[in-house]
Amino acid sequence: MTRPFIISGELPGIPLRLGVVGGSFDPIHIGHLIMASAAREALNLDLLLFVPTAIQPLKQDRPASAPEHRVAMVELAIEENPYFSLSRVDVDRPGPSYTVDTLSLLRQEYPQAAFWFILGADALHSFPRWRDPEGILAQARLAIVRRPGVAVDVTALSQSLPQLQDAIDWVDAPLIDISSTDLRRRAAEGLSLKYRVSDPVHEYIDANKLYT
Repeated sequence: MTRPFIISGELPGIPLRLGVVGGSFDPIHIGHLIMASAAREALNLDLLLFVPTAIQPLKQDRPASAPEHRVAMVELAIEENPYFSLSRVDVDRPGPSYTVDTLSLLRQEYPQAAFWFILGADALHSFPRWRDPEGILAQARLAIVRRPGVAVDVTALSQSLPQLQDAIDWVDAPLIDISSTDLRRRAAEGLSLKYRVSDPVHEYIDANKLYT
């Protein structure tokens, strides 16, 4: 698919505004896509990178689907959106996928870019306990997407991470309460995933008998 501009690390003299969405994407669902689209529009991002993790540091106790399955599902889910792109920066390197390292590698690839790391409000609760949160905030702003029923006390979180409060851009999005965990459960029980994942992803899950 033709993208709105050539993605080659940078455009001469033009800083890019790049969003980064990381996760297991096991599977990627419409909630991910809606969140990403809302952040792109709200922050006027030039490109939004979906970065599947190799090993999710906070979920090492749960085996994930093979990286190539998760990469394939992301590719299928985003193929019709010219502002979305896949990055293999995490799946092509060994070890847990720590965000601070992911951003460092992406900044090498896009040296002129300004970065926003996008996550749901529920994930912000644990952010001060991530690997090197100060290093993350030194490389990117946080685009926090509000989630159903999730209230975040940023002032309290900022007591342990003072720079957090000034590093957040809030994003409003339709409140779609879908989780990959529930989708895997539904698939294992033989229930339909239609309208929860895109049709190409649904067909891929069925064809490869994922989660059954």
